[in-house]
Amino acid sequence: MSSQIREQTTVRYDFDTPVDRRGTWCVQWDGITDRFPVPDLLPFTISDMDFTSPPEVLAALNSRIAHGVFGYSDWRNDDFRGAIRDWYRERYATEVDVEKLVYAPSVLNQIAQLLRMWTRPGDGVVLHTPTYDGFRKAVLGLGRDMRTVAVDDWAGLERELARPDTRVFVLCSPHNPTGYVWTDAELRRVADLARAHDVAVISDEIHSDLVHDGHTHRPFTGYADGLRWALVTSGSKSFNFPALSGSYGFVGDPGDHAEFVRRMGHDEGLESPAVLALTAHIAAYREGGAWLDGLRAYTYETLRMVEERLADAFPGLGWRVPDAGYLAWIDLRPLGIRADEELQRVLVERERVAIMPGGTYGAPGFVRLNVGCPRAKAEAGIDALVRAVRQVAA
Repeated sequence: MSSQIREQTTVRYDFDTPVDRRGTWCVQWDGITDRFPVPDLLPFTISDMDFTSPPEVLAALNSRIAHGVFGYSDWRNDDFRGAIRDWYRERYATEVDVEKLVYAPSVLNQIAQLLRMWTRPGDGVVLHTPTYDGFRKAVLGLGRDMRTVAVDDWAGLERELARPDTRVFVLCSPHNPTGYVWTDAELRRVADLARAHDVAVISDEIHSDLVHDGHTHRPFTGYADGLRWALVTSGSKSFNFPALSGSYGFVGDPGDHAEFVRRMGHDEGLESPAVLALTAHIAAYREGGAWLDGLRAYTYETLRMVEERLADAFPGLGWRVPDAGYLAWIDLRPLGIRADEELQRVLVERERVAIMPGGTYGAPGFVRLNVGCPRAKAEAGIDALVRAVRQVAA
C-alpha cells in the first residue's frame, strides 16, 4: 500500500479518539482480574482492538436491527458466500470454492470440531511454539497429545510430523503471537511434509487481513492438493466484532465437509448462525476495505513507534515491527529477563498495566503487547514496559 493511499485512508477514519469500553462486559477491560491479580489496570492483553468497527459495518447492523425480526437464519445464502468469494478474489487473488464453505461460532470451535473428526484421544497434534494459548487449551482439553516445535525448526517439524501417531498439524498463518508471515516456499514445504507423513493440516488464518506492506499472505487453499485440510478464519479479528460470534472456513474433502456440517447442525445444534455476524461479515467484505487499509496503516505506525522507543531505551535489543498484526511480541531475554514473575510484578503493582507474559504462550522472557488501540494508549503501554524492564534488568 503506497504512502498516498495510507494518507487517504488514515484521514478518512478516526483511530485516535478513545472509546470507553468499561462497563460493557469487555474481557480486556472489565475482565482484567481473570488473568491479573488486581483490577483497574490499563490493559494490553487479549487480541481485540479498542477501535469501533467500521462505520459501514455499524450502518448495516443498525439497518438489520431496525428490521426487528430475528428468527432463525441460514449461512448458506448467496450474499454471505458471494462476499467471501469476492474478498478472496480481490484481496488475495485467490479463487475459493464456496461449496467447501462451513460455518461455526468461532475459529477455536472449528478447530475443536475438526480435531474430534480427525483424531482420537492420545493422538499427536503438532503446533508451533510460541503457541497461542487457545490452541493449547483446545488440544489438551480434548485429550490429544500436544507436540510443539519452534517456528524456525524445520527438522523438528519433520520429526514430529513423522511420528506414527501424529494426525494433525495446526498451522497459524500469519503466526500468533510472533506476527510472522509464511513465504510461498515455506508453505510449500509445510504441505510437502504433511503429504509425506499423511498428516492433516488445519490452517488458522484469522490474522491474514492484517498483513503489513512488504509481506504477502497466501491462503493455504493454494497448497492443499493431495492433503486432508481445512482453512479456518473470520472477519472478526480484522474488523473488530468477535463478540458477534461468527466464523467460517473451508474443508477440502467432500466427505469431511458433509460430516462437519452434520456435526454442527445435528450434534451441536448450531445450524442457525447469529444473523448479526452474517450481516457484519457481508458489510465488512463489501464495504470495509478502505477502513481496513486505514487500520493497517495506523497500527503499522504505532508499531513503528514501539520499535523506536525500544531502540532508544535498549539499543542492543533489535526489536522490529512484525510482518502482520497489532501484537508486539518482544524478546526481553537479551536484557537478562528470562522469567516472567518479577517483570509482571513491577508492571502490575508499580506501573498499573496488564501486558501478557510470554509464559502464556510457552516462551518466558517475552511479552505480548497489544497495540490495537489509540496511539496515546499504546505510548503509555510501551513507556510503562520500558520503565519496568529498566527496574528489573538493573
